[in-house]
Amino acid sequence: MTKAPTKRFDVIFQGHGRASGKMRNDISVNWPMMKESFDLATDEGPFHGGDGTAPPPLALFTAALTGCIMTQIRAFAKRLSISIDRLEVHAKMHWQGEQTGNDPYVTAPVGFSLDIDIDSGATEDELRHLLDCARKGCFIEQSLAQGVVVEHRLKTGNTWLTI
Repeated sequence: MTKAPTKRFDVIFQGHGRASGKMRNDISVNWPMMKESFDLATDEGPFHGGDGTAPPPLALFTAALTGCIMTQIRAFAKRLSISIDRLEVHAKMHWQGEQTGNDPYVTAPVGFSLDIDIDSGATEDELRHLLDCARKGCFIEQSLAQGVVVEHRLKTGNTWLTI
């Protein structure tokens, strides 16, 4: 049997954020490939000096990882001919912060866990294979697993400095 050719594709999202309140950020996200755009907002509660008018960024992060794995499970279940009657994911995102005096705090991830509950007539091996495929297809999980470096540039005058 001849193996199908491998297709490669790029997935690029672009975001533009603007500070619009005490701690509120209004963010436009564009997905050029699909000609789609989304307007999102983040804010912090009073603890961090915000008004709580939108979810904090970590809530969106939690939703993004949870939604990504759920999407891939359902997408690959169809490709693998696995019927899913119910799908629930319980996520735990754990970070620690450390602060000395009035210095800005420093954060570090402790760990992220996803408890996946699938009601299906599929065998355990089929469900394990499905989850393995979904994990490999979840862009966010793969970004975390590979430890992708986030590049930062700072504009000073007319010059962009790489930080």
